[in-house]
Amino acid sequence: MTNEEIFALLDRFQASGVHELKISRGDFSIEMAKAAAVAAPVAVSAAAAAVATAAAPVPAQVEDEGLFIKAPMAGTFYPAPSPEDAPFVTFGQTVRAGETVCLMEAMKMLSEVPAPCDCVIERCMQEGGTLVGFDAPLFRYRMV
Repeated sequence: MTNEEIFALLDRFQASGVHELKISRGDFSIEMAKAAAVAAPVAVSAAAAAVATAAAPVPAQVEDEGLFIKAPMAGTFYPAPSPEDAPFVTFGQTVRAGETVCLMEAMKMLSEVPAPCDCVIERCMQEGGTLVGFDAPLFRYRMV
């Protein structure tokens, strides 16, 4: 499969109601799975819990209005460089255009997500470690 076919497949998988998918073609194989709605308890370090608490999400359906920094790709959302570190941004923090607000991981590659303009972060819309789709709201902000 070409990269374009894989990306198209990922987009369709994200938009579908399918939770797991496995495709094999000759010597090529790909498996995809979405995060389950109910997860088994996992031991979390105190530092990771602090990061999750600092970036507690607000359900997207509650806040439909406003300006949002959105996911530039489908992938895993990380509000901090590592579980031991503080989040890139906190609520009420003023950030400059181009400043990193979070990381997105897709296909084992980490990408920085920059602030689109000078703004104040109002809310984190996702939980750290969550798989998000393309264009999903990550942060709500207001212009400075």
